[in-house]
Amino acid sequence: MRSAGFFAAKLAAGIGLTGLLATTVAFDLHAQQPPPAWKQGMPDSMKESKLAPHAIPLTVTPPEKIPFSKLKVPAGFKVELWAHGMPGARMMTRGDKGTIFAGTRAIGKVYAITDKDGKRTHKVIAEGLQQPNGLAFKNGALYVITVDKALRFDGIEDKLDAPQPTDVSAQFNLPASTHHNWKFAAIGPDNKIYIAIGSPCNVCEINTGMHGLIRRQNLDGSNIEIVARGVRNSVGFDWHPQTKELWFTDNGRDWAGDTGPEEELNRVANNAIGAFYGFPYCHANGIADRDIKKPNPCAGVTLPAATLGPHAAALGMRFYSGSMFPAAYKNTAFIARRGSWNRTKKFGYDVVQAKVNGAKATITPFITGFLDPATDTFWGRPVDVQQLPDGSLLVSDEQNGAIYRVTHGSVKTAKK
Repeated sequence: MRSAGFFAAKLAAGIGLTGLLATTVAFDLHAQQPPPAWKQGMPDSMKESKLAPHAIPLTVTPPEKIPFSKLKVPAGFKVELWAHGMPGARMMTRGDKGTIFAGTRAIGKVYAITDKDGKRTHKVIAEGLQQPNGLAFKNGALYVITVDKALRFDGIEDKLDAPQPTDVSAQFNLPASTHHNWKFAAIGPDNKIYIAIGSPCNVCEINTGMHGLIRRQNLDGSNIEIVARGVRNSVGFDWHPQTKELWFTDNGRDWAGDTGPEEELNRVANNAIGAFYGFPYCHANGIADRDIKKPNPCAGVTLPAATLGPHAAALGMRFYSGSMFPAAYKNTAFIARRGSWNRTKKFGYDVVQAKVNGAKATITPFITGFLDPATDTFWGRPVDVQQLPDGSLLVSDEQNGAIYRVTHGSVKTAKK
């Protein structure tokens, strides 16, 4: 008769074999998992790189922890902390009654900020959404554009305590992919809603009728038209106050080195609706892509009005039409550069001014101090800009969930 020890040994061996098989299967499944989206396009020569996107805090940053006094602006300007306590606050739009609405990405919320007697308070009017970055306001209604949904909040400024969204996703027909598909949206001078839909990759061939474009449509979702094609990832656009031409920022591809390709500031001429801006074949001022190739890759491409620096993450932009700032700022654009991650030495983390001259623009600093070049560290990441009726300028900071206000001259500083 075989001993109990024999059967124990056989059982142990069986468990060991089962465990080995399970480990092997798990290893194979893990080996087949694709790399994270942000690594797409990384060359073998950079496989040991430690570069990775910077995490955004999703908790409230106390105001005393926000060192906005480090911000530097030209002589005569000053910066105040205007609102805080809104983790992940990004793109902004203003309601007819003065409410500032702010979208987010990772945290999935939409905030409404109100100002009464110089004091700001905020509410969450929507949450649990997939990257509700795109906001637009028209006729008392707030449009919230997520990766795959479009929601309309009618009469929202009178319903901040009980928001009632209408789902208009079916009419808007948005693609559901996620890589670079958080949206930017705005209402144009033609009273149509414009929506940027980024590429579903770092760099790849795309469906040019679905991705890598800016489109416009009626407010009911009908009559979709492509305004600009070959746009890798635009997260900011506005119309020139005089010419009414659309200008937009566009982010360059990753994993092509520290020097670029640079981000772009582009112009859509009124007689060139639907023009092609190069992605994925041609970048910046005529740089052929090293991975996605075709003969004469930059032929027929509309080149940028200006480049905005390597990996700077140039996002929200608005033309200035107010009277608070000196006359030299009239009809120039302010652009928030959120700052690089795919670069060994950080770049951006500021707000710049774009002085437009016809089809071209020159870029100069406006707000600096979010980044310390000496230590290569940052404390804030500006994402969007929004002009107020008094001519002051709001700047959202996603890193701290805060909004700053920039004024000029002897304007009374509002209470925090």
